[in-house]
Amino acid sequence: MLMSVEDVTAFLAKEYPQLAESGDFVLDELSDMGAKLRMRYNQRHLRPGGTISGPSMFTLADVGLYCAILGELGPVAMAVTTNLNINFLRMPGQRDLVAECRLLKLGKRLAVGEATLVQPGEGGKTQIVAHATATYSIPPR
Repeated sequence: MLMSVEDVTAFLAKEYPQLAESGDFVLDELSDMGAKLRMRYNQRHLRPGGTISGPSMFTLADVGLYCAILGELGPVAMAVTTNLNINFLRMPGQRDLVAECRLLKLGKRLAVGEATLVQPGEGGKTQIVAHATATYSIPPR
């Protein structure tokens, strides 16, 4: 890995201050070809019916995969999402949500990854609430 959790967090604060200023997203972990990003529970992420909104979950998956790319490639601000497909599997509760992200392919021009969005459920058992796959375009170095 070329960047640590602290490096990626500092990079995001500089390049995406609106994301950092919200305080909603915390990078918990970087691993080989992976990342864990936490979205702290906040009422602003709720939709009618009291569940976390689709756009909030989409953002969590997208930013989590972007963090995994940054960890592997270093500070590449212009790595951009070209496609993201998300399947909402169950209604998440009003608590933190975690994106467990892994890169499936990291090439010179494209990165492909998946994000599994999870929450602790009844009895502490982890429940998958959404699954996303995404492709990112990586600019030439």
